[in-house]
Amino acid sequence: MKTSNPVLARLGQAAERERATGYAPTGPYGQPGYPQQYPTQAGYPAAPPTVNTMTVDDVVVKTVSLLGILGVVAAAAWVMIPDALLGVAWMGAAMVGLVLGLIISFSRMANPALVVTYAVVEGVLVGAVSKYFETLYDGIVLQAVVATFGVFFLMAMLYRAKAIRATPKFVKGMVAVMAGLFAVIMINLVLSLFGVNTGLRDGSPLAIGFSLVVIVVAALSFVLSFKEVEDGVRMGLPQRYSWVAAFGILVSLIWLYIEILRLLSYFQGDD
Repeated sequence: MKTSNPVLARLGQAAERERATGYAPTGPYGQPGYPQQYPTQAGYPAAPPTVNTMTVDDVVVKTVSLLGILGVVAAAAWVMIPDALLGVAWMGAAMVGLVLGLIISFSRMANPALVVTYAVVEGVLVGAVSKYFETLYDGIVLQAVVATFGVFFLMAMLYRAKAIRATPKFVKGMVAVMAGLFAVIMINLVLSLFGVNTGLRDGSPLAIGFSLVVIVVAALSFVLSFKEVEDGVRMGLPQRYSWVAAFGILVSLIWLYIEILRLLSYFQGDD
C-alpha cells in the first residue's frame, strides 16, 4: 500500500517485516530483539502469532489518555510552580519537548514511554503558559480551551465529510508551510532574546495577522493527522503505532491552544 507520508512508509515496511517474522520486543539496554520460534507439538517451528493492527478506536483511546496525562500535569504545574519561575519552567519544558518531539517524529519505531514522557513535559509547558496568561487576563484559558476543541471537532467533521482531503499536493504544501513557520518562529525567538522586536509577537496588527496564519495552519495540520490515522489503519500497522498517531494529534492540539491563547491576549487590552 503506497502512501505519500515517508514516515508511514517506513512504518509500513516495519509492519510487513513483523507480519513475516513475528514481533520480538527489544532486549535489555535497547538492543534489537530477534524473531522468536514458536514450537508445535510435533517439534517443528510454527508460524508466529498474528500481529494486532491499529484501529481508529485505538488512536482515540491513546489520544484521550495523553490528553488526560497532559491535563493532570498542567494542573499540577499551575499549582506548584511559583509565578517567579513560570518563565524558566516555560522555556525549559519547551526545549525538552522540542527535542522529544523531534526524536519521536524521526524515529522508525513506536515508543509509548517516550510519547507519554512528551505528554508530561508538555503538561508542564501548558500549565506554566496557562497560568501566566490567566494571571494577566481572567478567563482567557477557558476561552482558549473551548476554541481549541471547537476547531478540532470542526476539522474532524470537515474531514469526515470529505470537504477537505489530504491530497499529495496538500500534504507537500502543508509540510513546506509548517517548516517555514517553524523557522520563522525560531528565528523570532532567538532575535527576541537579544532584544530585537520583529513585530510578530507584540500585539500589533502584524502580530494579529501572523497569529491568524499560524492558527489556520495548525488547524489544517489536523488533516495530516487524520490522514496518518486513515493510512495507518489501511496499511495494517501494528497496534502500538496508534501511539504515534495520537502523538501527532496531541502536538497539533497544543500548538493550536497556545497560539489561540496568544491571539486572545492581543484583544484583552491593558489591565
